[in-house]
Amino acid sequence: MTAPSVRPGGGGPTARRWTGVAVAGGGALLVLLSPLVGSVAIPAGEVAAILLHGLTGGALAADPCPSTVSARLCGAYTEIVWDSRVPEILLAVIAGAALGLSGGTLQGIFRNPLADPYLLGLSAGGTLGASLLFSLGIGAAEANLALPLFAFAGAALTGLLLLAASRLLGGSVETLLLTGVALASLLSAMLSVLLLYNPQGGLQVDFWLLGGLGDASWTVDGIAFGGVLAAASLLLLYGRELNLLQLGTEVAQSLGVATGSVRHRTLLLASLATAMAVAFTGIIGFVGLVSPHIVRRLVGSDYRKVLPASALVGGLFLLAANDLAVGLFPAIVLPVGIFTSFAGAPFFLYLLYRRRRDAAGDAA
Repeated sequence: MTAPSVRPGGGGPTARRWTGVAVAGGGALLVLLSPLVGSVAIPAGEVAAILLHGLTGGALAADPCPSTVSARLCGAYTEIVWDSRVPEILLAVIAGAALGLSGGTLQGIFRNPLADPYLLGLSAGGTLGASLLFSLGIGAAEANLALPLFAFAGAALTGLLLLAASRLLGGSVETLLLTGVALASLLSAMLSVLLLYNPQGGLQVDFWLLGGLGDASWTVDGIAFGGVLAAASLLLLYGRELNLLQLGTEVAQSLGVATGSVRHRTLLLASLATAMAVAFTGIIGFVGLVSPHIVRRLVGSDYRKVLPASALVGGLFLLAANDLAVGLFPAIVLPVGIFTSFAGAPFFLYLLYRRRRDAAGDAA
């Protein structure tokens, strides 16, 4: 494995600093404008008043609709903005942050710029858990409650199984990676067999595989935020160790890093963060791959900065994809995973091209 290639862009620290300011400003603007996007057109003034009323508990805006809007229409606007759009925005930011942080962590663990949260079969595990639920024929109301639990359990157990297998086979980077690939293939085969004998469940799983934020609510956001915050708080403590791992196992060990223990702990935490995102959004690809690369162009290769910045960029990336999914075709429910794939697949091909070009340059 080779360390991720890092080329600070923009011509130097000053240019990177201004680029970072522009990204932060654009991200803040994106968050502010996202409540305006939806199938129902609501005046910007009404949206702003509803948000101000909700955020301050009515202290700064006693009336959520101060214009001539009728009370009935005001209630409908409030329900759409505060109870539907805002929770969806928050879930996009939370899940995107989890995927971005997990992607940055995995790229640091494997010293591989192509690693992402789904490299080790976590997506296959979450999908297998969800398909088991669909195969049980549970009613819609019960399924909405149990689906996140089944998906989280499938993804989390996959991470635990990977750790157990790597301990038995040896804890090197190569062993972890190859074990994950083999485990992903095994879980995919089990999923295919399950869906073969349950075609109706397969239709539900196929839609869930594309990812979406339609199940967002204040309760879901609270659970997801608590789980992601706990995993992220622990992961951010390993920035120094991940920096030293980039120097190689031997060098890191000589500097006092317990490389095997650090890899196992960070891999488990990244698995839990990914499982939390998968549980509530389904499979959303490429967020964890793209976000750390964007961040390294802005802040360099220090993982004490890369990890939190990857979480921020991942949240904004998924939010932008969701705005496109909702705004381009308001009358159709499009899975947000389609738009992250449209953006991520060309980026993945670009990374492959750049690695080949860099390898050819080094050989010359």
